[in-house]
Order: sequence, then structure tokens, then C-alpha cells
Amino acid sequence: MGTKLIFPYPPPAEIPKPVFKKGKDRPDNNTGLWFIHDPAIYKDDISGKYYIYCTGAGCHRSNDLIHWERVGKVVDVPPEEASGWTGSKDIWAPDIVKVNNEYRLYCSNSKWGVRQSCIFLAVSDNPEGPFLPRGCVLKTTDEMPVNAIDANIVTDHKTGEMYMLYGSFWGGCHMLLLDGKTGLAAEKGIGTCVARRPEWMSAAIEGPYIIYNPGTDYYYLFVSYGSLKSDYNVRVARSRNITGPYTDFNGIDMTDISDNDNSTGLLIHCGYRWNDGKAYMAPGHNSVLHDTDGSWYMVFHIREHNFTGKPEPSKMQIRKIYWSDDGWPLLSAQPYSGETEQNIPESELYGLYERITLKPELPQGITCSVPMKLGKNGYYECCSIQGKWEYKDNRLHIKYGKHTETAHVYVTWDAERHCPAIAISGISKSGLAFMAKKTGDI
Repeated sequence: MGTKLIFPYPPPAEIPKPVFKKGKDRPDNNTGLWFIHDPAIYKDDISGKYYIYCTGAGCHRSNDLIHWERVGKVVDVPPEEASGWTGSKDIWAPDIVKVNNEYRLYCSNSKWGVRQSCIFLAVSDNPEGPFLPRGCVLKTTDEMPVNAIDANIVTDHKTGEMYMLYGSFWGGCHMLLLDGKTGLAAEKGIGTCVARRPEWMSAAIEGPYIIYNPGTDYYYLFVSYGSLKSDYNVRVARSRNITGPYTDFNGIDMTDISDNDNSTGLLIHCGYRWNDGKAYMAPGHNSVLHDTDGSWYMVFHIREHNFTGKPEPSKMQIRKIYWSDDGWPLLSAQPYSGETEQNIPESELYGLYERITLKPELPQGITCSVPMKLGKNGYYECCSIQGKWEYKDNRLHIKYGKHTETAHVYVTWDAERHCPAIAISGISKSGLAFMAKKTGDI
């Protein structure tokens, strides 16, 4: 008797896409995963619940990363020190960290397109708040080379020192040392630059996020390139040291602005389209969760394909992260729906697939799928390309010409075709990530 695979159940039905109302960026009522923008993921060590904190100081909770309910707004307004500085009461992109019994929420306060910004700290004894402002961590002006938004708090696993990663456009992303006791800045100035982009690319980099992987002993820097309204895409680099330097798959430093072809940083997600279903654009401003069971997840916002210039609401997606043999993150081909790691027999792989190769482009638009086949006797085909494949222990190895690729094989729920599927996430020897899903038998 063959192995019976355990496929995930269909995810909850999605709430219809809300319509923008004149004069309002987002409605006040519960709209599912819509309008969850700049999501920061957190798992509470006491309750075991998962939380998302997002722009607008909104909070959502879940027991399983699949079913979410809205908690509400957890920070009322920025402190007067912040809003008096920025002239705004908007709260953007919160990030949370727990220190002893204190939950610390780092919030951005700014207006669109300026550097007169502030990151302030609000604290609570409960992950659901309310969070009360403690003080400003960093203020910036239009005369400074950095922008005080998009905070992420990361701890050095060797020293216990805490840093605030932040930044957007202009002078890039920086890290500032924090006082562990107060949570406020422990040093003057703007900190250390860890990533930036050329001015002719609008210096478009933001939403930085760092997480340490004890399995590889690397810190991983995730950043969003491009515009959140059109060509957002997620890049990754890594370092042995928390403050860098962070280098990509090809050893390029993320602070090197001589990027003439938009290739710096390992591209792990961008706008995409499968044969069925909707096309999506601008995935970005991600956070990462290393769960207590060892699983990894990336959380981000994304938009349906719309290059008309008209407003397009964002919504949240969560995808599992798998790891390549040489320690690079590979994103699942589909949103998370409760898939279980299991041994997949080789016979289940034979079939027809759709494949999306994540290749850096200028600009980084929508990448469409192409046909792929895993035939019997190790025959590989992708459009006119012919090669060979081998498989062992959920690892797929593909060879064609002088090219080699390795990939992880897993089960998933095909959101476009509304059915369970075998899926693949991999990377080539030259550093191009790809994802594929099975669509038929042969």
C-alpha cells in the first residue's frame, strides 16, 4: 500500500475586496485580511497566540495562523513629542518585542514623502494593549540622510544587545543600539547603514527586518525594494554579525550602490501570476516568525494586479519558509493553509507543473508562470528546455545544460485552482529562486 499524503484543508473563505471610500484609506469595520498593511508577526510565549500588528496601530490574533480576528487599535495616538515634531497623528508599521514582562511596541509617526519623522516606543503588560507611549527613540528631518520609520527590533544572540533596525529610501536602512532597560536609544546619531540603493532607482528600499537562524548561524536581512504601490519585491542577504556587512547570494554587500541591473539581494518574492486566478503585485514589508515547533513563516502585504494608478487595497499573506542546502530562505509557492511536513514518494512527483522563476528585472513587474514537467525515468522539461531530475528525502535536484537547481518538495493548498497540490520551492546554482506547483498527471 502506498503512502497516503496529508493535504491541508481549504482555507477560510475570503471576504470580498472592499471598495475604497472617498476621503478614507480604510474602513473601520472588520475586513478579514484586507487592509492589514506592514504586518509584524509575534507569538506570545504565555498564551501561545499569534498576533499581527499593522499600520494604523491595528492588532489581529490567531490560534493557528489561518483564522484571524481583529483585536482593534492598540495605540490611541502618538505622544505629543512625536506628533508635535511630525505634524501628524498617523501610526505606521509597528514592531513588537517582549523584554521580561514588558511588551514594547515601536511605532512610526510621519507623513507621506517626507523625512520629518519619528519612531516612538509604547509599552504594555499585555500583547493586546493598550500600549502607552514612553518616549521617542529617533527623530529625523528633511535635512538628514535617513528617515525614522519602519522599525524592527533585533537582539544579538551572543551579547544580548538590542538594536533598532529602521529606514526608508534616501540614505537606506540603518541600525541603532538600544538601551535594554528603557528600550530607548543608547547612542547618538543615526547608527550603522546596512542596506541602500542607487538614487536612479529612487533609492527605493524600506521595511527592513532581521532574524537570526540558529541552524545556519546567520542573521538574515529582509528588505523591500521598489514602490509599495507597484513594484515592491522582497530581497534577502545575510551576515555572521548582527550589524553586518550583509551580503547576498553572490557576495555583494547590500550597501553597494553600484547595482546597474537591479540584481543585488536574493529575490525571493515579487509580483506574480499563475495560469488560473488573480495576478498579484507588490509583495513586501515583511516580517518573519521562527515558530516554537521549528517552522518558519514570512508575513507580508500584497495587492491584486492594478497598474492603473487607482488605489488598490493591500491584504496580508503568510507563507512558509523552507531552507536551501546552503542556508538560503525559499518561499512557499502558496499562502499557508496548515500544510504538514511529511515524506513524499517520488511517484507523487510525476506530472505537469506551472513554474515561476524569480529573476531580477528592471522594473520588477509581474512574473508569469510557464509549463514544466517532471517525467518518469528522471526526464525534466520546461518549455523547450530538456534535462534530468533526481529525488531523495523531499529534495529535488534538476540539471539541464550547465545549470543545476535544488528544491524542497512539500504539499500545499492551491489557492488559484482550489485543490490540494504538490509544490516545489528551489534555487539555482547561480542564485535564482523559483517555485512550482503540480497541476496534472502524465
